[in-house]
Amino acid sequence: MHDIKKIRENPSDLDELLAKRKHPPVSNQIIELDEKNREIIGELQVIQEERNAKSKLIGEYAANGKNDEAAKLKAEVTSLKDKMQELENSQREKQEELNTVLSSLPNNPADDVPVGDESLNKEIKLEGNKKEFTFTPKEHDELGENLNMMSFEQATKISGARFVVQSGLIARMERAISNFMLDLHTNEFGYTEMNVPILVKDQSVYGVGQLPKFKDDLFKTTDDYWLIPTAEVPLSNMTRESIIDILDLPKRYVSHTPCFRSEAGAAGKDTRGIMRQHQFYKVELVSLTSESQSKDEHERMLSCAEEVLKRLNLHYRVVILSSEDMGFAAQKTYDIEVWLPGQKAYREISSCSNCGDFQARRMNSRYKEGKETKFLHTLNGSGLAVGRTLISILENYQNEDGTIQVPDALIPYMGGINQISN
Repeated sequence: MHDIKKIRENPSDLDELLAKRKHPPVSNQIIELDEKNREIIGELQVIQEERNAKSKLIGEYAANGKNDEAAKLKAEVTSLKDKMQELENSQREKQEELNTVLSSLPNNPADDVPVGDESLNKEIKLEGNKKEFTFTPKEHDELGENLNMMSFEQATKISGARFVVQSGLIARMERAISNFMLDLHTNEFGYTEMNVPILVKDQSVYGVGQLPKFKDDLFKTTDDYWLIPTAEVPLSNMTRESIIDILDLPKRYVSHTPCFRSEAGAAGKDTRGIMRQHQFYKVELVSLTSESQSKDEHERMLSCAEEVLKRLNLHYRVVILSSEDMGFAAQKTYDIEVWLPGQKAYREISSCSNCGDFQARRMNSRYKEGKETKFLHTLNGSGLAVGRTLISILENYQNEDGTIQVPDALIPYMGGINQISN
């Protein structure tokens, strides 16, 4: 959510920043709604003062036997009360109109974010080397099906498209990946592991910026709960409507959860394999910080996510997303893209975003610094997407005979098993 005070002071700044997102100007509409809203609030204050003064006089008149004057004032106070009710209803409607416009606007890009579409995403790091093969590497879905440990046919019978049934050692490897990540982030990087609800209320999804704009990308139950698209939703809402002491910051959370996305905007995209599914697992990192900490925390979160790939010895690159390619709530986003030899492409395996105070304003999440109360800065990142990490291991650690070597870091989590085979 944007700060209405800043928009009042410099409305043109908002339009300039929104232009970087390819969003049309809205400052005139916002200023008009805001002025009308404040005008009604001013009228309410004047009438309230008049009502209070006349109510006080009623008692004085009655005490002095001026019953006719008291009765007349009572009628006037009743009329003022009715007028106030009308104005309160009008003000509420105007405030809702203003909030609707403000909540539909994406976050402002940071100054160092490339301006433009995804073609202007900027590569800033290349880590490791592409693995060389003496044979043509296969894609993960073919490898999984050939091992009889990944079935899309069974999943389709049970649930339809964009689901998978995994079994045996591939199922075990996915569990191993999750446990490895959780241990790394908690034991070495100081994140607190959280077990959070995966069904959330409207205000929780609104708080992180998923509602109202992205409701079609989410799944909703018949009794009005939303299935989380990522653990960012419950983790970021941990401090909703709270004030935290700055000495307790940063707060760092990690959670392993199932995630659910309708993929409404991805028709025909990544229909093969498990790259883009309705249900998947993710180890999510969330940090809640002060304004002065957030930039450093963003770099730290990126390095924590990168370390997972380094320990698994997987080649990847890091890119800064352009202003038009960033998520709605993000100020700045680093994408980590892992190399997939079967697909012969880099694919996103983590997005680490600094949202500034954008989400905190929607959640009313604040911190105390001396005598001043400020909005928290929220950050989130995949640490990593578990299914995509599985994909990258299957493709990078495949042998010519279709077996899969287990990365050294995962062997303890696989009970000493070092190869997946039939």
